[in-house]
Amino acid sequence: QVQLVESGGGLVQAGGSLRLSCAASGSIFSINAMGWYRQAPGKQRELVAAITRGGSTRHADSVKGRFTISRDNAKNTVSLQMNSLKPEDTAVYVCAAGLTMSTLTDYWGQGTQVTVSS
Repeated sequence: QVQLVESGGGLVQAGGSLRLSCAASGSIFSINAMGWYRQAPGKQRELVAAITRGGSTRHADSVKGRFTISRDNAKNTVSLQMNSLKPEDTAVYVCAAGLTMSTLTDYWGQGTQVTVSS
């Protein structure tokens, strides 16, 4: 089994920055892709960004140029640097992992709240 633990959420003013981290533990050797989803009330769950062990990345159009995903393979940790935050970025951000980006939702973290005030 794989465990994912997120940290770094909080309250920030519009235009500010936050950095989220997700640490993976357990049976992690089959995990080749990790990423972040977000879920806001009344909205569909959205894949924000994902990254493979090789460094290939995907970012949602809504966050391109503002958010950057990165991975420290030695620490089995993925980070999401969020800059120029907007109120519409407010959501619960959930770390996910899987064998590939196509199976990213094999494992889930507990989620961390990000609130951006205007």
